[in-house]
Amino acid sequence: MLSPIKNQPDMSTFEDGIAAAVAAYGFFAPERLVWAARAPGRLDVMGGNVDYTGGMVLQGLLREAIWVAAQRRTDDVVRILNPGAAEFGWETRFEAQASELRDPESVRALCAVKEGSRWGCYVLGAAHFLKRFHGCDNRGGLDLFIGSDLPPNKGVSSSAALGVAALKAASAAWDVSLDGVALATAGQWVENVVAGAACGIMDQAAIVLGKENHLLPMLCQPCTPFAPMTLPAGVRIWGIDSMAPRATTGETYEVARAAAFMGYKLICQRDGIDITREENAEIPRWTDARWNGYLSNLAPSEFRARYEHWLPESIRGEEFLARAGQHVDPFTKIESDIEYPIRATVRYAVEENLRVRMVRTLLEAAVRSGSDNSLRLVGEILCQSHVAYGECGLGSTACDELVSRAMKAGFAGAKMTGGGGGGVVAILGRAEEERNVYAIADEYGAECGAMPHIFEGSSSGVNAFGVRTLHPGTFDRTLMRGMQ
Repeated sequence: MLSPIKNQPDMSTFEDGIAAAVAAYGFFAPERLVWAARAPGRLDVMGGNVDYTGGMVLQGLLREAIWVAAQRRTDDVVRILNPGAAEFGWETRFEAQASELRDPESVRALCAVKEGSRWGCYVLGAAHFLKRFHGCDNRGGLDLFIGSDLPPNKGVSSSAALGVAALKAASAAWDVSLDGVALATAGQWVENVVAGAACGIMDQAAIVLGKENHLLPMLCQPCTPFAPMTLPAGVRIWGIDSMAPRATTGETYEVARAAAFMGYKLICQRDGIDITREENAEIPRWTDARWNGYLSNLAPSEFRARYEHWLPESIRGEEFLARAGQHVDPFTKIESDIEYPIRATVRYAVEENLRVRMVRTLLEAAVRSGSDNSLRLVGEILCQSHVAYGECGLGSTACDELVSRAMKAGFAGAKMTGGGGGGVVAILGRAEEERNVYAIADEYGAECGAMPHIFEGSSSGVNAFGVRTLHPGTFDRTLMRGMQ
């Protein structure tokens, strides 16, 4: 998913950065308060693509982030300014009557009028969510200002960060309490229902609940976070952008997701297990009495013994629909002429869940013992995860190349992150190997004709950061000019 980028300006402190950016555009009324929220990107260490099958994930937070500042209006207008979007040829402004945000279809229509305006679904969708579920119909309009240094289309959840930051700032301006799992679920709802991206809750929950310099273990059934954990002393994880763009609205991602649910349906059908819509679910889903609707609850040993060789390696959409009937994923559709990789995606759903649990256990044991002797074993598990992406049709030659270079340089392990098909490669190693990360990036960049972004460092999640309240009347309009 595309989202805005480029801080306006480079922020030495959060408050000073907002003051400088906003003053430069004269966007807010000087007599009313501004509420500002910040949402970092996330690095998917393990678990990408099992959040929607109910698996365990392990996520870290990035230093790069998106921030949204919001101010209430006395009229019914919702106005958005995103100056950094101009760098990509996207629309930089939206203006609509709050009454026009009647339903998800209306929001999508407003964001489809012009090319390069789809990112607006995440911001207008946040306003629609608050109006629909939190009684904000009679609270006037909003002015929303966006800034970012989180690169888009890299698989580091820029779209989820945009939606969560918009929800947090807008809810504060409209005097709604929204945080924790409820905020993450709201972000997923906006992305699923309004933006039409078939993501799970992993990204939003990590962005909200994560902790600086920690990894967040989480069971996505639908969202059970565990205590954030540190890495063993001296162990680091870096991210290198492969420069192969990716998105959760891409065909390969949606085919792989649909295939996992198709395999789940075939297994339930074989065993006579009824699948029903879950009543009153915040995010629409289907469930059953044995696995509670979560394919990742199927044990790998049972999968290997009973289902792996029985499942078709692949199946065309039209054959599946004739054989199994209704599709049980609310956020993907089955195309009759597409071949779906059933066996590999089911195998990934059950085995990745186990791999994540193993990595979590190994890292926690290493922290307790003060030893990193298991680092190579953790690295091997990461490499297995990377190979499994390719088996599901989510591989990327660019990411394969970066993983290969990392392993040849002696790192413990490396893997593709996020939804696959491109994006960022995570590299596991020791702190003293940092120079080798830059050497890999330099060599790779020289061959590609552009330098890849290196993700290092971390920052607070939305819950920990909170909301900053500012008064536009104190903004120094000379600050921005002095920085130019």
